[in-house]
Amino acid sequence: MSRLLSLFVLFTLSTSVFAVAQAQEAANCVSCHEEQVEQWKISDHAKAMGHATNSSVLGNFDNTTTRHFTQTAYFFKSGSKFFAKLTEGDVTTTYPISYVFGHYPLQQYLVETQHGQFQVFPFAWDARDSKVGGQRWYPNYSSEDIATNDRLHWKQPLQNWNGMCADCHSSGLTRNFDTDTLSFDSQFDEINVSCKSCHGDMLSHADINNGDFEQKGAELSHVRGAVSKSRKKSGENFAIRPHTLSRKEQASLGKWLLKEGSRIATWHEEKDGELVPASRDNAFMDTCFACHSLRSTLTDGIKPQQPFLDQFTPSLLLSPLYFADGQIREEVYVYGSFLQSRMYEAGVSCIDCHNPHSMKLKIEGNGLCLQCHSVATYQGETHSKHAESEEANQCVNCHMPTRTYMGVDARRDHSFSIPNPHISTKTGAPNACLNCHDKDNVWVSKQLTQWYGRDSTLSRIEEDYVSLMHGDSFNNQAILRIARSTSLPVIKRATALTMLPSTNQPLSSKDLRYFIQSKEPLIRLAAAQAGRALPLHERMKTYVKLLDDEYRAIRIAAANNLIGSSLKSKSFRSALSELTLSNKINQWRGEGSLNQSLVEYKLGNVSQAEVLLKQGIGVDPYFEANYINLAELYRAQHKTQLEKQILLDGAENMPKSDLFNYALGMFYIRNQDKPTAITYFKKATALAPNKPQNWYIYALALDSIGETETGISILKNVITTTPDSSLVKLGLSLSQKLSDEDSTRFFQSKMRQ
Repeated sequence: MSRLLSLFVLFTLSTSVFAVAQAQEAANCVSCHEEQVEQWKISDHAKAMGHATNSSVLGNFDNTTTRHFTQTAYFFKSGSKFFAKLTEGDVTTTYPISYVFGHYPLQQYLVETQHGQFQVFPFAWDARDSKVGGQRWYPNYSSEDIATNDRLHWKQPLQNWNGMCADCHSSGLTRNFDTDTLSFDSQFDEINVSCKSCHGDMLSHADINNGDFEQKGAELSHVRGAVSKSRKKSGENFAIRPHTLSRKEQASLGKWLLKEGSRIATWHEEKDGELVPASRDNAFMDTCFACHSLRSTLTDGIKPQQPFLDQFTPSLLLSPLYFADGQIREEVYVYGSFLQSRMYEAGVSCIDCHNPHSMKLKIEGNGLCLQCHSVATYQGETHSKHAESEEANQCVNCHMPTRTYMGVDARRDHSFSIPNPHISTKTGAPNACLNCHDKDNVWVSKQLTQWYGRDSTLSRIEEDYVSLMHGDSFNNQAILRIARSTSLPVIKRATALTMLPSTNQPLSSKDLRYFIQSKEPLIRLAAAQAGRALPLHERMKTYVKLLDDEYRAIRIAAANNLIGSSLKSKSFRSALSELTLSNKINQWRGEGSLNQSLVEYKLGNVSQAEVLLKQGIGVDPYFEANYINLAELYRAQHKTQLEKQILLDGAENMPKSDLFNYALGMFYIRNQDKPTAITYFKKATALAPNKPQNWYIYALALDSIGETETGISILKNVITTTPDSSLVKLGLSLSQKLSDEDSTRFFQSKMRQ
């Protein structure tokens, strides 16, 4: 039995004092909140994770086989246990199924590959109805043959339960990754997402509401007191938050009112006996965002009482995670999209639409939106221009289009966007109209103009933001103007601010001072991240104040950009310690070791940087960056043979990576072996033909050995499929070098396009 499984048994069966305390806490929840517990039982949270039993396993384990490229899986039962026999190439291994993961629209299965380490099996069960294609086994990556030397292979860190998934699927989870043994000792309080995940340790709450709780036993009181003291010492806040209040208490805080003649409701709170418009405090959503966001972890485990930015650094609206207009692209969950929305800006929270315990929608269909949006204005054909019987009449299909992840999981975009055909044409962003109509954006534009008198609701500053995110060229002042615009959502302003380093233009402390002093935490976080664009002497001015910010994410970002300065202050040392800890708890994957190696290198600890890069390669052998950085470290030390060997090792481990071929080409250029370099550059272009830099260096290398005509010919061919200004400029330069008038005219014409 694994240590993780043993832990669960401890909390459910043990008669130890602490187990009694946990059982008593759960009993107190049920005794006072029976209705909420019953609602929770039908939620996705309740079924987030469970032991593999007859009642929890949904997949077909009745001696069934499924195949995908070089993988064959055979699912069967033996007694009450579930097994999967997996054949990859010539190797067949039988794995006991330890846990089920989720339940709908898919269920995944966890197997223990090393002691205490659990991986997501490469086939999932489609739990949807067979009428819509469900009730089948399907591969996690349907269009790819994920080989054993691929970073996405199911035994690699990116498919690891302990690091990737566990903290959001179980309550009180700590990863406990040991950087010395490179192993996990992960533990959780409860196997699924329970009351504690959102409400925290409520023993003190039970004390308040149950007068005889103190008499449950001297030992219990002692344990509870010890836990309470420990939590208080760590700075946790035990104040009852809004989402722990009863319905009656919540109602007294405020409500949405749709006044006669208004199109949209506004939030009102009671003051002096009457309801008046107010700004709503939705700080409790930090607890929701802890899991419903794409973020980097800064601490081990989630503490629902602590602010989101004290535990995580969220991903902003950057490509390729999001389309240029902010619509979701990759699997980013809800935080980034919802913070862009007018709903969030108006004070709408998760529990306005979702029951906080069942997580189901409070009302099905348009009635959900019509809680706050006037029926006269927004219901029916008047607004949607589609008959009420049509799917397009449903608000969510226009303003919350779906995108499918994990093969079968269609998730709605929570940015509540409005279809914008000319932005779709320019950026390739989806258009909800074209989800139903087999037309083009020109047609959409005509329809919207005919119906509403315009085909876009975007302001000039919103258009500029989209252009910036699409990759159009902006100088510092243009970006700062976008970031200062209070008409944009805060998360878009913050995202724009992080684009400053890409301009490669001088930036001063004065440019960032306004943002460093902002009341908006996300703006300060973005300013902290943009600080790398400041010359070091400029960072020593206003920027250093971020080291004392109230949020850990901001302090860490600032510390990371102040390493190598002359700072020796207590604030810097403290923030640097937080940075080091955040990197350490993430060293179960390659990025953790890489990030800390950069810290050590900047601090002058070159040998420690080398150790960390080697560790990263051992833990995550198909992550390119640690190989490349280790090779660069050896190059700086003039260790030529070690530099060459680490690049060859990387190329052998990842034969489909163009990066190692590019790096080996550069190695041979530096070592005066141009013919060998060219063979690697050529291979890099074959592996990644869409990367302009590969073609640029290949053509330049050909020119260096007198094969300029060949280089020109290659550039002519490639810019028709991979248009890039740098390739056009190089082609023009090489053509002029040979006085090749035809080629010169060709590239000049491409420059004008």
